[in-house]
Amino acid sequence: MANTAAERGARDESFKREALPWMDDVYRFALSLTRDPSDAEDIVQETYLRAYRSWHTFQLGSDARRWLFTICRNAFLRSRERQRFEVEVEDGDAEAIAAARIHQQMVDDGTDRLLTRLDLGPALTKALGELDEPFRSAVVLVDVEDQSYETAAEVLGVPIGTVRSRLFRGRRQLQEKLREYARDAGFGVSAPPQDVTSDA
Repeated sequence: MANTAAERGARDESFKREALPWMDDVYRFALSLTRDPSDAEDIVQETYLRAYRSWHTFQLGSDARRWLFTICRNAFLRSRERQRFEVEVEDGDAEAIAAARIHQQMVDDGTDRLLTRLDLGPALTKALGELDEPFRSAVVLVDVEDQSYETAAEVLGVPIGTVRSRLFRGRRQLQEKLREYARDAGFGVSAPPQDVTSDA
């Protein structure tokens, strides 16, 4: 029995060392999913409870942050079973073309230059919060948390191609929202300025 107590103590220590330092990251991810601080705290609590119960399945030396993100998303999905839905985009090329078109419009009307002079922090936070699921999760994991496509695919439980498709859609929505932000800030331009480089 003393052995069991010693093993339990070692397990608790490894859990504190490997899992607890990522709590802020897990909370940020949970908040991006729930959009509500109270719900996010509940999800984090559930995540760490599940992680502790399953700690014997965690391979020491592997990526604890990725493992916790996966548990966090599963806890979120279970808490929102009725809202669970999938939106798949088969034609990534069409999304890329649409995103490029929006970017070109922003270049043409000067919005892209104006955005570089604005404080985009609040606008980005607001825009991210307004993104639809499942696009928001993909954008947060890859563009905010700096996870690879492979890691995002594992956390989200979808193929890498689906992650790419969702990123296209999510980034496109962000482009549109930031363009609206520039216009609302009074920087919209109805007609593009004269371009001195244009050929006569």
